[in-house]
Amino acid sequence: MARHIRLREPRHHWTLVCLLLAALIGVLLIEGYVQRSWGDLSVSTPRATQPSGPALDNARPVVDLSGDRPSSAGMPDRTIALTFDDGPDPRWTPEILEVLRRHRARATFFVLGSKVATHPDLTRRIVAEGHELGSHTYTHVDLGALPPWQRQLELALTQKALAGAVGEHTRLVRPPYSSTPSGLSGPEYAAARAVSRDGYLVVFADHDTRDWSGRTPEQIVTAAEPSDQRGAVVLLHDSGGDRKATVAAVDRLLTRLDHQGYRFTTLSDGLSLPDTSTPVSVPERMTGLTLIGAQQIGRATAVGLTFALAIAGVLTLARVFILAGFARLHVRRTRGTRARSGTLRWRYPPPVSVVVPAYNEAAGIAATVRSLVHTRYPGEVEVIVVDDGSTDNTAAIAARLGLRGVTVIRQANAGKPAALNTGIAHARHDILILIDGDTVFQPDTIERLVPHFADPAVGAVSGNTKVGNAGGILGRWQHIEYVIGFNLDRRMFDVLECMPTVPGAIGAFRRQALDSAAGMGAPARSRTGTAGPISANTLAEDTDLTMAICRAGWRVVYEESAQAWTEAPSSLRQLWRQRYRWCYGTLQSMWKHRRALVERGPAGRFGRRALPYLAVFQVALPLLAPAVDVFAMYGLLFGEPVRVLGVWAAFLVVQLFIGAYALRLDGERLTPLWTLPLQQFVYRQLMYLVVIQSVVTALVGAPLRWHAIRREGTFAKPEDLSPRGVPVP
Repeated sequence: MARHIRLREPRHHWTLVCLLLAALIGVLLIEGYVQRSWGDLSVSTPRATQPSGPALDNARPVVDLSGDRPSSAGMPDRTIALTFDDGPDPRWTPEILEVLRRHRARATFFVLGSKVATHPDLTRRIVAEGHELGSHTYTHVDLGALPPWQRQLELALTQKALAGAVGEHTRLVRPPYSSTPSGLSGPEYAAARAVSRDGYLVVFADHDTRDWSGRTPEQIVTAAEPSDQRGAVVLLHDSGGDRKATVAAVDRLLTRLDHQGYRFTTLSDGLSLPDTSTPVSVPERMTGLTLIGAQQIGRATAVGLTFALAIAGVLTLARVFILAGFARLHVRRTRGTRARSGTLRWRYPPPVSVVVPAYNEAAGIAATVRSLVHTRYPGEVEVIVVDDGSTDNTAAIAARLGLRGVTVIRQANAGKPAALNTGIAHARHDILILIDGDTVFQPDTIERLVPHFADPAVGAVSGNTKVGNAGGILGRWQHIEYVIGFNLDRRMFDVLECMPTVPGAIGAFRRQALDSAAGMGAPARSRTGTAGPISANTLAEDTDLTMAICRAGWRVVYEESAQAWTEAPSSLRQLWRQRYRWCYGTLQSMWKHRRALVERGPAGRFGRRALPYLAVFQVALPLLAPAVDVFAMYGLLFGEPVRVLGVWAAFLVVQLFIGAYALRLDGERLTPLWTLPLQQFVYRQLMYLVVIQSVVTALVGAPLRWHAIRREGTFAKPEDLSPRGVPVP
């Protein structure tokens, strides 16, 4: 027997999203910590500013400060320990290794743990070719300027990186910005003493070649060459800048001193030091590999997000300018071509049926019906209110008004699509206007909508939805979104003839177009058995219907002067529920009509223009946006904050200009724009989370029930409400 599994809306995905964001923040913090210090590598000059305290003027380069008194050691005669700092570097370290290989010389590389994690294969090559590794901290920081916890962290991270890359730890350390023992400052001496007590041997140099300062190869050789056949520890660099001179100098130095009987070996070999490197355990190796993976992921993520941010920025700016351009073109095309007096196109204005599906709309149904009856449209207007099983007195209020031409139909609750189909079935006329139960029309709204049907190719007309309760900041944000986002989009879609949505709040349809759309999907059927063109397959029945009409070959146009006022959600919870349903329904509709991408004629034009646009700007970019915001914070903390703030300010200015233009086109005041900067920090993130929730719900195939919005009665008259604000029958 087949088992029926009831899918529920996903709940635990928010835990997954939080974990992914936490992981993203973690790897970016590692990458930011690394990159913040790498920029200092080209300036490796010692920072001695204070006397060192205990005199190290006569100390040899390898120092043990763990006891009460310093002890030191130096290389035997005719023995050179070449030491290279700041690597490994994928450009210069291989060239130095090749020079050492040709001369059969070995050296000691004081590596940065962060670069070991970035180039583990190169680190393994250093060891495989017989060279020795020492620690140069993780990010090339001045140990004398760090608090104890950070100093220990720098050295511990380097050991972990070495454990992951080569499976060993080192006891050798060279503090960054150090040179000879005598150049040690007081804080640096204290740091070196603490490091020694942690079990390290601190390595300085006999000869600092200062190869980072732009010297020629011969100058570097002169600075490195010992006198009187003595041994020496020579300080060079294999990273941190252009090391071409260093590579040439090493070749010359090895050639010259080879003929003088010198040998070139590692520090531990030259000083016969035991156990300067020790193998690690399996858990330590795994910890090191985890660190290496995290840093490499962080680097790849930073690079990927940089490109993603650039692409998103280009797309966003392109969208802004494209919308502005199409809006201007829309104004020019419609000016003088769409008759504002409208009805002059017919000798007799056609009759119109208005269908109002209503479920628990007692707070505003009276205002809605009155606005439909008190219209300037000279033709007949039939108003059909379909009460879809309301638990309040919606139907009673609509009937009590006693207005001419208004019919109230009651049915058992079957959903908005079925209610619309019931109203369409009872409508007597061929031009139908479908609106929501909380919508209020202007006196000339119907008069503005109907004239477009004089063109026999027009199957539907979208009106201009306005936010009626735009007093608070949340209302202003929605007002801005409606004017800038929705209505500018509709102007573009009108010009491109690919309108994806006629809003449920205000849309006019030709009955023949509705009949054509019925063949594009399974129709809804009410509990009374009434079928119709409005499909119940999605939660965005308006988008589904519009896409079906476009695929059926009809034109869908936008009339910006046909205004309808709607009550927007007044709380974040209500807003979330509404937009969750919208977004999820849009995804359903896009998937349902995906074949339009490969169809021909008007259907293909719609599919190849509208669906990619929706996929990019309403799905892909919002999904990417949280990561982009995290990366912007990364840029503020570890990158160039002035540049980040400048880019953000530039985008804000562009949005303000396009917002002002959109408001001007709609004849609106510009004062709501002051809330636009705040919108970027709250409202925008909420919309991103809505998209994430919707996509996850769609991917797991879970059903989403209709989320009803509680009405506040924004447009109700005092006589429609009791003294306590409750609708009266």
